[in-house]
Amino acid sequence: MNGIWKTGRAGWLALALFAWFALARGAFAASPLVDVEWARANLDKPGIVYVDFRPPTDFLRGHIPGAVSSNYAKDGWREERADKVPDMLPAKLEPLAAMIGKLGIDNRTHVVLVPPGMSSTDVGIATRVYWTLKVLGHDEVSILDGGMAAWEAAKAPMQAGAAKPADGKTFQPKPRMEMVVTMDDVKKAKAAGVLLVDNRPEDQYVGINRHPKATESGTIEGAKNVPNGWLTVNGGGKFRSSAQLAQLFKVAGVPTSGDQIGFCNSGHWASVGWFAASELLGNKKARMYDGSMLEWTMLKGGSMEQKVKLQ
Repeated sequence: MNGIWKTGRAGWLALALFAWFALARGAFAASPLVDVEWARANLDKPGIVYVDFRPPTDFLRGHIPGAVSSNYAKDGWREERADKVPDMLPAKLEPLAAMIGKLGIDNRTHVVLVPPGMSSTDVGIATRVYWTLKVLGHDEVSILDGGMAAWEAAKAPMQAGAAKPADGKTFQPKPRMEMVVTMDDVKKAKAAGVLLVDNRPEDQYVGINRHPKATESGTIEGAKNVPNGWLTVNGGGKFRSSAQLAQLFKVAGVPTSGDQIGFCNSGHWASVGWFAASELLGNKKARMYDGSMLEWTMLKGGSMEQKVKLQ
């Protein structure tokens, strides 16, 4: 009887330890989106860094307590390539990794990206940086759904003044370059019948308007259109539910599974589309074309389709 008790006790202990580890693992697993309630509950937790992408003056007036500030346009998240194609993933990842380390982020940090939250376009700041961190091999990353607009609307705690990133942090990239779609990759995918998804607004997709640096109007021949503004509620800072996203993809004729490559002008709006497809709808075969229409038209990648030609 005593032996049975010992065996039973050991079994219960093993089950308890298994359950504890499972809960701990679930507690620290990064969800693609976190809401204000989660952020408030985790303000004082070690190992979490909130990165605020608003203008510095706004950050100084008030931000999430303990957050750090980063300038999306100037801090090295993207760069102009030697051939003048703008806003590309940096060719050398070491300076980018060093900048990330200076934000107080190492390879164990759970990074929570905080966009302004006013529009689907500024949400693209967070999704582009999210994609970049994933390319660098960092999976502990989330986006604050609704951004700072949601935080302020909830009257959550604020802190004024400059950021104080943790000292001595080193971020070591572990690149996943298979995530980075090149122009040659697009050519091969297009020839193989892989679906291309244009995440620009419809007026640019059909060829009425275009980016100032694009040399041709329209879209890559055969591409479907899922405008980035569809993917957030009323084009704002909060993502639509998975059910609504699936419904909108269906309207656009874009499946929620299988190989597909998203693009826009420079890989900004396309990152919103990629995030919705890959991270929210779970299609891990969805990828993003970094150079997008600017590279495709500047370097004459291939055939274009202009649905509307103004006289």
